[in-house]
Amino acid sequence: MFSTKPVGRGASARKYDLLTALGAFGLAQGKHDQRRVLRLMTLITARYNWSRDELAVGQREIARLWSVDERTVKREMALLRARAWLTVKRQGARGRVTEYRLGIDRILADTNAQWPCVGPDFELRMAGGDVEKVVPLPVRGTVPAPDLTHGTEWALAQAVLHAEDTGTYASWLAALERAGRAGGRLTLRAPSRFHAAYVQTHLAGRVLAACREVDADVAEVRIVT
Repeated sequence: MFSTKPVGRGASARKYDLLTALGAFGLAQGKHDQRRVLRLMTLITARYNWSRDELAVGQREIARLWSVDERTVKREMALLRARAWLTVKRQGARGRVTEYRLGIDRILADTNAQWPCVGPDFELRMAGGDVEKVVPLPVRGTVPAPDLTHGTEWALAQAVLHAEDTGTYASWLAALERAGRAGGRLTLRAPSRFHAAYVQTHLAGRVLAACREVDADVAEVRIVT
């Protein structure tokens, strides 16, 4: 399951995944719930302190951000607390605003019906457990090194990946083919949707690091079928 604390390695991707889950859920709801989800997403994006796992913003500032009055803020925050999407970390007192934290477990439970709408890679990533756990398939014989004849960034990156972990390279990375390059985005083609989803979930960071090692201009790696 998605980490309930989006900090540390891969934190940025987990934050985007949480916002994606909220967005997909909101778009499947009626207009009132859509607006509530959008307000929460905007508040998270603008003011959530991930390193401290807290939201400490006054009602006046939230009202300005949402373009509403403070009475609406009180109602909406109460509804978010009732849903357990926000929980009180520390109650406000004189001169100090109430501090909240995200109820990530509840958000995930409430939004998981919409995960397949985003795509199989997203669903696998959100429900797949430890993203660092990679299963190399059994490999027989010697694993040949990649062909460097064309000298593309992907061929060179494959050589790096082959040297780092031959088993994982042979199981999941050797079959990826270079599909194209647009600016800093490198697109690779996998032989199946499952293969693409697995690489995107478990190996995307490793693949991007290898690509950047041979070409610092690579900013994103996209896996397609």
